[in-house]
Parts: sequence; structure tokens; C-alpha cells
Amino acid sequence: MPNMSLSLNQSQRLQMILAPQLRQSLEMLQVPIQELRAMIQKEIEQNPTLEELAPDTPSLEVESGDGEAQDNSEMEFDKEFEVLAKLDDEWRDYFFQNLDNHPHTAESEEKHQFLMDSIPQTESLQEHLITQLNLTDLSDKDRQIGEMLIGSIDENGYLTTPIEELAESVPYSEEHLRDVLLVIQDFHPTGIGCTSLQECLLLQLEKLGYGDSIAADLVRHHLQDLGKHNIPAIIKALNVSREEIEAAAELIQTLDPHPGKAFSSEVASYITPEVIVRKIDGEYKIFLNDSQLPHLRISRHYRKLMADPSTPKKVKTYIRDRLRSSTFLIKSIDQRQRTIYKIAEEIVKVQKPFLEKGVAHLRPLTMAEVAEVVGVHETTVSRTVNQKYMRTPVGTYELKYFFTPGIKTEGGNSISNASVKDMIKQMVAEEDPTKPLSDQAIMQKLEEKGIKVARRTVAKYRIILKIPPSHMRKHR
Repeated sequence: MPNMSLSLNQSQRLQMILAPQLRQSLEMLQVPIQELRAMIQKEIEQNPTLEELAPDTPSLEVESGDGEAQDNSEMEFDKEFEVLAKLDDEWRDYFFQNLDNHPHTAESEEKHQFLMDSIPQTESLQEHLITQLNLTDLSDKDRQIGEMLIGSIDENGYLTTPIEELAESVPYSEEHLRDVLLVIQDFHPTGIGCTSLQECLLLQLEKLGYGDSIAADLVRHHLQDLGKHNIPAIIKALNVSREEIEAAAELIQTLDPHPGKAFSSEVASYITPEVIVRKIDGEYKIFLNDSQLPHLRISRHYRKLMADPSTPKKVKTYIRDRLRSSTFLIKSIDQRQRTIYKIAEEIVKVQKPFLEKGVAHLRPLTMAEVAEVVGVHETTVSRTVNQKYMRTPVGTYELKYFFTPGIKTEGGNSISNASVKDMIKQMVAEEDPTKPLSDQAIMQKLEEKGIKVARRTVAKYRIILKIPPSHMRKHR
């Protein structure tokens, strides 16, 4: 056996570590306004030098005290404090300026709280199934198996882990697990706990009393042909009429291929646009929606304590640390709002044709281009537009929506891929349903408009738009 020993080695290396304050600043830049409000409220609770005051609260002036001599650190802090006081007043002016467009009143606050309280808290699929499991007469052992099986069911309602693998992790046979699974498959919603689309549809047909129908035969043996609308092959194989096949297909279309989706854990979110664009006197004006941001001020009480010569040094040290934290918070909020405004201003400047004429006139725009104009890094733009929304005269859009790469036209101009998608969507909407456009035909129509894209690009955009291929759009 080799000898084992301990040794101490010293080495040098470069490592980038973000300071806590910088991480907080980046987080504030990235989160939407609702989460920012929660972050500020948490800081108010933890930092006694911060206060949330009513919008009509008058400005508090900094009171300077005389008395005991100050060391260098205290003199340095006094300079920081003066900057904070100036920033505090600037923030107040900025806040009042936006109140003209978004008054923060008790009524508006009550309305906002009502909307937030109205967001539904839905029951998850697992909770729904566990509730039903507890109502069965299964033994405690079988209920434990049932909980394990339910935990392996995904959000679509399918059992994603094979029974064979599950049986290897528990001291029970595959047959035992399958018996418990049969009980779960009898739960609501119908079709839950299956391992494939075919099994899911067959279970639903069986529950509806169509276990031996033509529809069941279609699912069992001809599901792929049905998806391709290969009706002649199905007629030949089953020796039935087209009318019977079409009736069976209509029945299958009423089934739910994703029975678990009704219990999706995703809750409809309440969107608060952070940027509001209005057309005033023929010009588009930008306003930041600050109505939900707390109006932060520095506590007068702690200002007096700092100016009071009799305040113990330990207390002043504590207050100094809290005030520095307040300084950074207010600076971060101020910087966040100014950055959002500058980016929104550039977006509106570039996308004015979109605001005037619609999606077809959305111009190509990259985050790097906006970053260069605004004077920030591209990653800063990316963080800023994340989960932020802009309300315009033509609708509410996520800021990311306005950033699209361009496609060159024959005339040398660029057109955004969002505009191309909109064209494809319009072509499909206007096509002859008996002769739907293929991807090749759509590509040729785009070329006629001077837009050259590959057929695979058309197919990709069609899939993104959730448009079925031409053979599935065909109607006789």
C-alpha cells in the first residue's frame, strides 16, 4: 500500500469574482418590475435607514452637525452622504415627473393588489393524482408505490420512466407495479399514466366505449398513416368507406394527447409594462411606468443621529454601513431606470415604421447595435430587455421582440425575420385549402417579393408558427 501524506502547496491564479453589490445591481437590472418591487420591500424591512413614503412627501434636507472631530473615513463618508442626498432629491424629482403619467394613489394601489391577488393558484397534476390516490382502498405499501409512479409522470401526463427501471429501485416486482399503475390510469384526467401516445388515445377510447371501434383500429395500427392523411392506404387495409374513416378521425381529434396539460404548474402571469409609448402631436414619447416602485427616502431620524455628536461611535458605524447600502440601492434603481429608458428610446427610434404600419415593417435590430448607441455592453442590453414589456399604440410586446436578425433583399435592403414569418403566416391564411402551399411554393412566392430564403428556412419558420405541413392542411 503506498504511503499517504499531507502537503501544503501555494499557487497563484486569476479568478473573477463579482462583489455582492455588483451582483445585486445586475439582478436589479434583469428582474421585471414586480420582482424589483419585492426586492426593494425586502431591503426596506432589513435596512432601517430606508423609508417608503407617500409621493406627496416633501423633500428632506441633509442636516450637517458640528462637534467632535472626524477621521479620514468619516470625512470620506460625508462626501458619499452629500452625493446620496443629491441623488435622493434627483430620484424624488424623477419620481414626481412620472407621477403625471402614472399617478400612484391609494385607489391605484388597491387595484394593483386586487389584480395580484386574483392570479389563480392552480393545483398541480401530482397533487391532483395524490388526492385521488389517498381516496383508494390501497394498502400503505401500494400507496407508496403509487406515489413513486405519480412522481415519474411528466407534465403531459405520461409515465416517462419505464416500469422495468422503476422495479429495479424498489423491492417489488414489475407485475406489482403494473397493477398499481392500472389503478392510477383509472384516475382523472382520462389517459393519465400511459407510456405512449397510442396507449393514451386507446385508453381514452376505451373509457368512452369505443374500445373495439374503427377509431381504435386506426390508433392501434394506422396512426402514422392518419397523421399523413394517407386515407387510401387506411381504406385498403381496413376495407371500410372513406366516410367511416373520416368519422373515426373526427372522434380521435376530440381526444386529448396531453391529458396532464390541464394541470400545468405554469400560472398565467400578470404583466406590467415597464415602458409606455404614446403618440403625442405626431411624435412617439416614452414614459417609464414607475407607479409600482416604492418611493424611497433616507430616514430623517438616522440623519439626525449621524449629525448628533453624542451618538455613540458603534451606532454611527452601524448607521454608516446601512446608509452606504441605501446609497447603492438608490443608485442601482436610478441606473436601471435610465438604462431601460435609453434602450427603449433607441428601439422606438429604429422601429418607428413598425409602430406606424405593423409587423411587416419591423426592421432588423441587434443588441450589439443598441449597446453601441447607448454606450453599454451587449450583455447589459440582454439583461435589461429580459422579461420587460413595452406598451405601444399597436399592442404590448416584450422588448426582446424588437430584436430580430435581418434577411437581405434583392434591393440591398434588410428585412427582419419576424416580417418574413408574418408574410408566411399571411400566405397560408390566404391559400386555397384544396391546394395548400408547399414550403417550396412559399419560398418561390417570397423570391417574387425579392426575399431569398432557403426552403429549410421556410420549414423552420412554419414550425415556429405552428403551421402544419401542406398535406395536413389540405381539405377536399
